[in-house]
Amino acid sequence: MGVDYYKVLQVDRSAKDDDLKKAYRKLAMKWHPDKNPNNKKEAEAKFKQISEAYDVLSDQQKRAVYDQFGEEGLKGQVPPPGAGGFSAGRDGGGSTTFRFNPRSADDIFSEFFGFTSPFGGMGDMGGGSRAGASGFSRSMFGDDIFASLRNAAASGEGGSGGVPRKAAAIERMLPCSLEDLYKGTTKKMKISRDVTDASGRPSTTEEILTIEIKPGWKKGTKITFPEKGNEQRGVIPSDLVFIIDEKPHTVFKRDGNDLIATQKISLVEALTGYTAQVSTLDGRNLTISVNNIVSPTYEEVVKGEGMPIPKEPGKKGNMRIKFNIKFPSRLTSEQKSGIKRLLTSS
Repeated sequence: MGVDYYKVLQVDRSAKDDDLKKAYRKLAMKWHPDKNPNNKKEAEAKFKQISEAYDVLSDQQKRAVYDQFGEEGLKGQVPPPGAGGFSAGRDGGGSTTFRFNPRSADDIFSEFFGFTSPFGGMGDMGGGSRAGASGFSRSMFGDDIFASLRNAAASGEGGSGGVPRKAAAIERMLPCSLEDLYKGTTKKMKISRDVTDASGRPSTTEEILTIEIKPGWKKGTKITFPEKGNEQRGVIPSDLVFIIDEKPHTVFKRDGNDLIATQKISLVEALTGYTAQVSTLDGRNLTISVNNIVSPTYEEVVKGEGMPIPKEPGKKGNMRIKFNIKFPSRLTSEQKSGIKRLLTSS
C-alpha cells in the first residue's frame, strides 16, 4: 500500500472527521519547519507527509480510493473515472489515467490556523513594546488591569468554500471593586494589534478601548469589542471580550442584588438591643437600631440599600446585616442564678 496515511496521522482506520482534525492539528504544530530550525529537512518532509495524509483521509472520495487501492491507486494507476481530486488525461496507448493533485501543505496549515508561520518572530507575551503574534501589548491606565491578549486563531476550524472564517474570541477577566460595580465607572485599556493596509502590508496600530461599567453589573457580565484581534490573511479578526470579575470586599459580600454585612455583638447586645454603624459603598454612614432579639440566624434587613438593579433604574436590592454573637467564656454562680431568674420570670 506504500505510505500508511493512518499511521502517519496516528489514527485508526475508523477515525472520524474530528479525530483527523485533532491529530492533524497536534502533529502539524509539532513538525512545522519553523519550529524545528535545527532539523529542518526532516521536519519539512514529515510536515508535507502529515498534510498529504490529512488531505486524503479528510476527503471522502480520496479516502475511499486510498482504502481500496492504496497510495499507488491515488497516484495514477487504478482509481475509477470521476473520483474527486483527480485530473484526467491520455497516456501513450490512448487509455485514460488519473493523477492525484495533493494540496499545498502551507495552504492546509493556513486553513487551520490562519497563518503559515506561527513560530517565527513571536513577541514577548509579558508585554514588550510590541506583542508580536499575540497582537496586544501590556499597559496600565490608572487601574490594575492590563491586556496581554493572544490571538486565538489557532483554536478555530478552517473555513470552507473560500469563505473567511472568524477567529475564536479572546476572553480576559476584568477585575472590578464592589464600589466600581455599585457606582459605575470608566476603565481604559491600551491595546496594540497587527493590521494590514490595502496592499496587504502589515503594520502595528495602537488603540485605547473605553469600557463603561454600569451600576449594578454582576460578575460574569461580558463586554465585547468586535473584531479587535490581529488582522490575518483569510481570517476575520477575533472579537475581544472582557468578563467582569468582582474583587473581594472588606465589609460586604454580594448575594444577587443584596449586600450582606456581618457585625460582631455581645450576648447582652443580642438580648437587649444594638445599634449598628455601617458605611455604604457610596460613602454614607448609616445608623441602624436593632430592637429585636438577635438569634444566631437573625438578619436585620435594610430595604433599598443594596446594589443597583440595572434592569430597574432607580431601584436597589437590600442590605442584610448578619450577626456574630460573642458568648461569654465563663459565668460566676451569681451571674448564672441572676440570668436564670430573669429569663424564668420573663
